[in-house]
Amino acid sequence: MQIKIMPKKKCLSAGRGPLIVFLCQMISAVEVPLDPKLLEDLVQPPTITQQSPKDYIIDPRENIVIQCEAKGKPPPSFSWTRNGTHFDIDKDPLVTMNPGSGTLVINIMSEGKAETYEGVYQCTARNERGAAISNNIVIRPSRSPLWTKEKLEPMILRNGQPLVLPCRPPIGLPPPIIFWMDNSFQRLPQSERVSQGLNGDLYFSNVLPEDTREDYICYARFNHTQTIQQKQPISVKVISVDELNDTIAANLSDTEFYSAKPSRERPPTFLTPEGNTSHKEELRGNVLSLECIAEGLPTPIIHWIKEDGTLPINRTFYKNFRKTLQIIHVSEADSGKYQCIAKNALGVIHHTISVTVKAAPYWIMAPRNLVLSPGEDGSLICRPNGNPKPKISWLTNGVPIEIASDDPSRKIDGDTIIFSNVQERSSAVYQCNASNEYGYLLANAFVNVLAEPPRILTPANTLYQVIANRPALLDCAFFGSPLPTVEWFKGAKGSALREDIYVLHENGTLEIPVAQKDSTGTYTCVARNKLGVAKNEARLEIKDPTRIIKQPEYAVVQRGGTVSFECKVKHDHTLIPTIMWLKDNRELPDDRRFTVDKDHLEVADVGDDDGGTYTCVANTTLDNVSASAVLSVVAPTPTPAPIYDVPNPPFDLELTNHLNKSVQLSWTPGDDNNSPITKFIIEYEDSMHEAGLWHHQTEVSGIQTTAQLKLSPYVNYSFRVVAVNGIGRSMPSEVSEHYLTKAAEPDKNPTTVEGLGSEPDNLVITWKPLNGFESNGPGLQYKVSWRQKDGDDEWTSVVVANVSKYIVSGTPTFVPYLIKVQALNDVGFAPEPAVVMGHSGEDLPMVAPGNVRVNVVNSTLAEVHWDPVPLKSIRGHLQGYRIYYWKAQSLSERSKRHIEKKILTFQGSKTHGMLPGLEPFSHYTVNVRVVNGKGEGPASPDRVFNTPEGVPSAPSSLKVVNPTLDSLTLEWDPPSHPNGILTEYTLKYQPINSTHELGPLVDLKIPANKTRWILKNLNFSTRYKFYFYAQTSAGSGSQITEEAVTTVDEGKMAMASRQVDIATQGWFIGLMCAVALLILILLIVCFIRRNKGGKYPVKEKEDAHADPEIQPMKEDDGTFGEYSDAEDHKPLKKGSRTPSDRTVKKEDSDDSLVDYGEGVNGQFNEDGSFIGQYSGKKEKEPAEGNESSEAPSPVNAMNSFV
Repeated sequence: MQIKIMPKKKCLSAGRGPLIVFLCQMISAVEVPLDPKLLEDLVQPPTITQQSPKDYIIDPRENIVIQCEAKGKPPPSFSWTRNGTHFDIDKDPLVTMNPGSGTLVINIMSEGKAETYEGVYQCTARNERGAAISNNIVIRPSRSPLWTKEKLEPMILRNGQPLVLPCRPPIGLPPPIIFWMDNSFQRLPQSERVSQGLNGDLYFSNVLPEDTREDYICYARFNHTQTIQQKQPISVKVISVDELNDTIAANLSDTEFYSAKPSRERPPTFLTPEGNTSHKEELRGNVLSLECIAEGLPTPIIHWIKEDGTLPINRTFYKNFRKTLQIIHVSEADSGKYQCIAKNALGVIHHTISVTVKAAPYWIMAPRNLVLSPGEDGSLICRPNGNPKPKISWLTNGVPIEIASDDPSRKIDGDTIIFSNVQERSSAVYQCNASNEYGYLLANAFVNVLAEPPRILTPANTLYQVIANRPALLDCAFFGSPLPTVEWFKGAKGSALREDIYVLHENGTLEIPVAQKDSTGTYTCVARNKLGVAKNEARLEIKDPTRIIKQPEYAVVQRGGTVSFECKVKHDHTLIPTIMWLKDNRELPDDRRFTVDKDHLEVADVGDDDGGTYTCVANTTLDNVSASAVLSVVAPTPTPAPIYDVPNPPFDLELTNHLNKSVQLSWTPGDDNNSPITKFIIEYEDSMHEAGLWHHQTEVSGIQTTAQLKLSPYVNYSFRVVAVNGIGRSMPSEVSEHYLTKAAEPDKNPTTVEGLGSEPDNLVITWKPLNGFESNGPGLQYKVSWRQKDGDDEWTSVVVANVSKYIVSGTPTFVPYLIKVQALNDVGFAPEPAVVMGHSGEDLPMVAPGNVRVNVVNSTLAEVHWDPVPLKSIRGHLQGYRIYYWKAQSLSERSKRHIEKKILTFQGSKTHGMLPGLEPFSHYTVNVRVVNGKGEGPASPDRVFNTPEGVPSAPSSLKVVNPTLDSLTLEWDPPSHPNGILTEYTLKYQPINSTHELGPLVDLKIPANKTRWILKNLNFSTRYKFYFYAQTSAGSGSQITEEAVTTVDEGKMAMASRQVDIATQGWFIGLMCAVALLILILLIVCFIRRNKGGKYPVKEKEDAHADPEIQPMKEDDGTFGEYSDAEDHKPLKKGSRTPSDRTVKKEDSDDSLVDYGEGVNGQFNEDGSFIGQYSGKKEKEPAEGNESSEAPSPVNAMNSFV
């Protein structure tokens, strides 16, 4: 946990003795960290943590909940005022206060009215150190009144007249949203001619006969109460002058109808605002909306400018067909004169709007909580701004400071309260109130006077693991009052530190910018103030970086072939890497053709879609590296055709029967070279558009010598002929004479028409243009047309030159458009083109996926689920969802590591995904984002989850020390990866006799907190073999083995030396010679019997000892081998259970100790399948024999998951 300190000085110091690094700080204020253990025994004034909004509009149909939450030590009590006087909640049975909280609940659903509880409420939270107050919370019930009934006369207008349909909605709270619909609840179409104003009225720049209808209805939607009110329908009839004279002219006097002439075209006139100038006032931070609506015939177009500057690019938006100008996040700099210009073919008018931006108070510097020790100085600063400038008033514990009890330690200087020589009675909560005519700000800040000795908040003996040559940060979060100074030592005796290698941060953290191997060690942090001293130790380990020593290489493979990428990784031996393969930065396709095996990726039956960039990513808990290679897929190489005789080329080409769109070509065949000609291929060249490029025209049978050729307009043709037989093609003939056809209109349109936006507000229309041959004439151009798919707009068209792209600007974001592109030339237009659909530009998604849930499958695998985001919020083509996840903390080691986020992308509309390669017993954080073609949307709220415990790794070391006659002492280091909380150790051992046979197995359980154990009552001068492993609640981990020998009994050796040396006696020598002769005879007899198929004594002895616990079994014939002493360094026999490297090989015995439950740990999967192994500590390679092929442990198996 870090703390905020405001030092006035910091320095590094070094002496000649053991060098110490100091963090020197002058006396200054410190903020109390939000550490739960620290807060339990520290008094603290109240702080308001949650409250209802200042202007609180409630739903009168629901209970009223006025929030007020606060924290403090001791816990604060709460009270309320209403309209400036004490609000006694005990006297009102409908009002209750939540336990341990100041939140009020007013039960009006059963009885009572919301209007009864209108008013201004304020909450006070108080304890022995002071009182904090909330904002003034104005409670008002929402209102949705009905429209006043009125009789609306039908409106009769001539074609072309302007019209304003008034809405005048009832005044509600909050104000309603206005929209116009018909009786069928269909929105009335709006355009540059017909639009709704900001006041809700419907404006017609000029009316048309299709505007005639009897159901113009204005609706007011009150969102707070979810109700809609409607005005009486308005009837509008638009008639021509002829209709007027024929139907109603006789019934109208001259005063009732002011003109009998048809409406003529007229220049613009503003319907709103009136006059040439107007004034608008807006508050800082709000949206400035300026409106100009004009009438005229034809319909005027509106433009906006700022007279004394330019419109802000990123904050300016046009609404309502450019009749409304909006500037978001408005500031004082946006004040000035804005001019709207209405223009049509008959004239131009202007209206100037003077804009003044005022500002409710806002903070430049809000007062912050102050923690001081007795006798210290400090200050509270309250610095607001606004227009007009806010007035500042101070309160203490909710009382105006002018009438509060006097405190000699404080002095008020405008926006600052200065404290000097504070004492414990100076503790209080101060309120700064900044107000002007547009609003107010209220901030609580306490002064807490504490005398506390230093405390170090960082957990003791924290282990930090860092990759070499990277920064290392050792935390020493501390607290004390007065503010302590911090010192750092290295080693138990304070080994020397060079000040140029270390950086000391204000929060006590020691930084080693470039950590090296020699940075490993124990570091001590010491915090001191005048009240005491606190110490804490931290251990730093430097790990080798992970490197890819064999990178995947660029590959070119034919379609249908197989390609393999290699990725060999070298890493620190204490870190377990996981290898993941990506294609184009996404997960590999779910396809059996992709095979991942150890350090190889193989792709079989390669297709065109398999081309791309393949990336190998190696991850450890501390770092990750990656390497990429590109795969190119090419067509298979054709088999070279054998070289035989092909026909000679045709000759004597002649053109006849010249017509506009056809001509006849004749030729004379060449020699077929003894293989009949099967066909003739006719090719043409267009020397006008594509000189030198020959195209296929047609083919005819091998018996024809003429062909009627269809031609295109405006092409300068020349022809040649190629003969084909069973062997191949001839060389082309000589070129015919040229023939130029007449021009004509295009007979086809561009292909591959697409509409895609490159920006959120544009539509880029592209097409494949016609080539010169297809143009059919000079002056090739394109008519590009577009309109919104879901709107009633007319087609907008533009004619462009012979290009392949046109950009439409000012479009809404990601809206479907109908598009067509038509070719034309100087002669005329091509046929009507097909209509295609496109979309305007994408923008980043607006909404994060919701309801993110994590299902932990096992200790290294989790499944994440989420709800899809609404399609409208994606604002683009859905690409998929992207999961960010990272390990925040190991639950066992509690070590701090650099947070390295991992990313997985799931394509399409998937709403779940798997997170592989997690570390057991760890704390993870995950969030999800939606991805479209533009990029990522906002992240979902972080979700945290913990992985369960796993089996531990083998103990880091096992050694035997202090051998005696009957005892051995074992010492070990715990597993480097406990993967959980160790429950115990298991030690198994057995003696090895002089014939290398294994004795009975002894099983011991040792508490998890031990790292040393003495075995007593052992046999002297005896070799023992030890099997040792750790256990968690998830099961047993990998074992480590060792061998050791008890010492020899020197007393018995001395006694033996005093015996008569019988080896020098003559009778003994004679006896030995006789025995040797007898053994030689027996060996000869055994050799003869063996050759005859009989058993020899050793074989009988082996058959008599068939216990697999005593002698290992051979794999091939079932006989038992001998135990080979690891110190003999002799070649292993085929059936040896334990090779010279003391490692039990998998191939040495299928009938291992697993079957009997001795000397090994059996582990089972969730479905009960056995995944254990019998393994030992691997020290060196065997002298000879096959290499070991150990079965992978469960941890290794999961860490290699891709």
